[in-house]
Amino acid sequence: MYRWSYPSYPWTLTLKKKKEESKESMSENLKKNDTPKDWVKPVVFILIIVLLFLVMNGIGFGENIQDLQDWIVSLGFWGPIAFFIIYLGAVIATIPGTIFGVIAGALFGSAVGVTLISISSTVGASITFLIARYLARDAVARWLSKNKTMQKLDQLTEEQGMILVGLTRLIPLFPFTLLNYGFGLTKVSFKTYVFWSWLCMLPGTIIVVVGTDALTQGLTHGNISWELIGVLVVTAFVLGVLVWYARRQFKGKKKKQGGRTIGDTVGDTQEEL
Repeated sequence: MYRWSYPSYPWTLTLKKKKEESKESMSENLKKNDTPKDWVKPVVFILIIVLLFLVMNGIGFGENIQDLQDWIVSLGFWGPIAFFIIYLGAVIATIPGTIFGVIAGALFGSAVGVTLISISSTVGASITFLIARYLARDAVARWLSKNKTMQKLDQLTEEQGMILVGLTRLIPLFPFTLLNYGFGLTKVSFKTYVFWSWLCMLPGTIIVVVGTDALTQGLTHGNISWELIGVLVVTAFVLGVLVWYARRQFKGKKKKQGGRTIGDTVGDTQEEL
């Protein structure tokens, strides 16, 4: 069985100091008046999203997913790199990425698959966050302004950003791609967003990738590794504990919103989704 191996390179991300206006909430941002120049970035943003969507369809995403898998395998050493780029494009284009976790588990196995998905999803989430905050703030704000879920989340981020980011990543009911852009419009800091997104997406990533790897081994070899089953059980348990703890933290810290607690608001948000 071919195993992919590749060198690691140190990457340094240098960000300019945030402007005060970048910390404005979604609702505050929508109150601003537009100027002719304000439409340039939104147009570029929309064109990028459309282009990425067309590219994803062209390379075999969706109906031709099997061809996409075969193509990645045929690339050998470059397979993981191609997978990373494709998944990154899917995240930016707001295409649901769960299928990529399944593909990674089937093609690369547990270790490489989890690493690829974890890095790709975190980098993609970071890029979309920065796009929403700096490149296309007005366009994304209009896109999400009618979404009651994002309006509620916006109200909670200023004081409970860390817990909120973690909780929404742990609970699969929250839309991953929508949240990436939505959080860019809130007051949560970039560092808080990236770290807690990565950490709290990891359990779900492990469950999907390792679960697929175990199933693939069962179908191809007739047996499933007990080590993989153990990883799944432990990860599922840890995920359950983290979700319970995060929700308990929310309910324990009351912040009145029309006589309701933050925990109540998050519960309603889940029901709407």
